[in-house]
Amino acid sequence: MLCEPIATYSYNAHRRVRELRLFDNVLPEVNESDIKVVELFAGVGGFRIGLERASKHYKTIWNNQWEPSTKRQDASIIYCRHFGVDGHSNEDIATVPTAEIPDCDLLCGGFPCQDYSVATTLQRSDGIEGKKGVLWWQIYRILKEKDDKRPNYLMLENVDRLLNSPAKQRGRDFAIILSSLSSLGYTVEWRIINAADYGMPQRRRRTYIVAYHQKTKLAKQFASKENKFEWILEDGILPQAFCCTEKDNKTHSFGISKDIADVSDNFNKGKKESPFKNSGVMSDGIVYTLDTTPEYDGPYITLGDILVDEITVPNEFFISDEDLPKWEYQKGSKSLKRINKSTGFEYKYSEGAMAFPDYLDRASRTIITGEGGAGPSRFKHIIKTESGRYRRLVPVELERLNMFPDNHTFGSSDLRRAFLMGNALVTGIVENIALILRKRM
Repeated sequence: MLCEPIATYSYNAHRRVRELRLFDNVLPEVNESDIKVVELFAGVGGFRIGLERASKHYKTIWNNQWEPSTKRQDASIIYCRHFGVDGHSNEDIATVPTAEIPDCDLLCGGFPCQDYSVATTLQRSDGIEGKKGVLWWQIYRILKEKDDKRPNYLMLENVDRLLNSPAKQRGRDFAIILSSLSSLGYTVEWRIINAADYGMPQRRRRTYIVAYHQKTKLAKQFASKENKFEWILEDGILPQAFCCTEKDNKTHSFGISKDIADVSDNFNKGKKESPFKNSGVMSDGIVYTLDTTPEYDGPYITLGDILVDEITVPNEFFISDEDLPKWEYQKGSKSLKRINKSTGFEYKYSEGAMAFPDYLDRASRTIITGEGGAGPSRFKHIIKTESGRYRRLVPVELERLNMFPDNHTFGSSDLRRAFLMGNALVTGIVENIALILRKRM
């Protein structure tokens, strides 16, 4: 199979972005050929960066970013600094009426992974409410209330474990999302993509979802396919953006009810494994799914490629000789005795050794929100410099691992900048999906 060409990733890929429009408070001019975008859970603008790199025709007309439990809204401040305040909402999305959100062609966002279950006894939201005020239900609410003006296209991102959660009812959470979208008339593609498999500088596995309404050309093309599994491997948006092959010739097809409450209560109950493979498509309540493996023969960016010159690194990022053994201990293998607080049961907790220092000749490990700070940690990145000293990664390097422009998060503390990148996505993934979506609309 011939895939569409992957975006040209290189050492300078993180620099391939429009000139920063600092303090530009004017919404972009939208023409008839443009794709009007609404970005939810916008963070510091990862989706927007990827979309704008893909095409000047993606125009974000409204966006929302609100971080609960914090007074200083760093992500919102950074977003506005780069993209302007017009069309920006810094409010809890649950409090924003759908009528205040403009109609759009594409709705995108990396919605947080929480609890997707349904409480059928509740009266509001037609009896549907996530136990923790979950943000998926805000996407559903907006799409449902838009009615015949709901967007033709969706592009969403979540953690890879979404397809298997929760532990007591494997796959239920994702089934609820598919049931929700099916009830609204969407055909849905998904794939777990590891950015490093396609030459990008970070091993970051995430579930990417692309949906298109039944009235679109894409949905009609899928409906006309005799072999639906070919859509997963060749004809869909995701396989053309990121080439893949079938892993084990084990295809699976099954139905999902459009009764969301029924799905929440009964989907896959009592089963030990999720029925969802790492790739698939769903239309009109019928799921087609299989496991795929990446197919890529282009260049790769390594952790070593994105490092700044050692002489520019502030002294506080270097590890002192006194603290080095603490880092070595955290990174090493260990077996510890632990006690369950509720039962008093004593057990052994074991963990294997991690690379110390991190390898420079391959993609980095996944950035987590706890990456920042000087304290020794098993999960923070540590590299050995040419001078032989050990150090943590600086914020610009973390930005480069997610393929953001240098100093995109400048203005926040180093600790907060690391947190924001731990929450962000790899913008190169969005860019390549957007390239194909634009061609297929």
